[in-house]
Amino acid sequence: MKKTYLYLIVAVGLIMMSCSGGGDDSDETQMPEENTAPTVPIQVYPLNNAICINNNIVFVWDASTDAEENRITYTVEISENNSFSPISKIETSASLSKLISLEKGKAFYWRIKATDNKSAASAYSPAMQFLTEGDGVSNHVPFAPSLVAPALNSEVDGTSTTLIWSASDADGDPLTYDVYLDTNSDPSTKVSENQSETNYNATGLSAASTYYFKVVVRDDKGGVSIGQVWSFTTK
Repeated sequence: MKKTYLYLIVAVGLIMMSCSGGGDDSDETQMPEENTAPTVPIQVYPLNNAICINNNIVFVWDASTDAEENRITYTVEISENNSFSPISKIETSASLSKLISLEKGKAFYWRIKATDNKSAASAYSPAMQFLTEGDGVSNHVPFAPSLVAPALNSEVDGTSTTLIWSASDADGDPLTYDVYLDTNSDPSTKVSENQSETNYNATGLSAASTYYFKVVVRDDKGGVSIGQVWSFTTK
């Protein structure tokens, strides 16, 4: 009887050891939690086409949200063109504002993104353009033109296309445009001068070629802005 009782105790112990051995494996295969990027910050100041009286500007934005409630840092980029190449200034901030000093009497663009402390970053916000006031300046230079058509680096049918852009001036001055177009990456052939229309019909182009163009915008008080270089390809 005693032997039977001992066998029972040994058998139960073996079963318990077998069951407890499976729990450790499941802990080792547990998947790490996924980390998501913060939301895109919303710009508060300066907004599009703003005129900043002081060139020491406090940039302000609304807070991003983070699903995991991670710590967030904001990166502000400022450039003299909307392609952000080159970038004039890059600043970071853990708060919702940043004081940045810029050159007087110039047009700038700014955008912002949020990055959490696990390196997950949001997309950039839309680019906002603004002007810094110059010393004793009663006229502001026009904003650099923005591309409308053809889409950047797109392919166009045939050997002609219409170049279309948009531009604005903080003072509401009338604007004129010079158009440069050729196959050089920095186009130097002026194909139109002092035109008031924001489009140009490019004809007689070569097939299977890449063309580059830029637009220089002038107001009637001598203010000048040079647009970035855009490109397209003919079939």
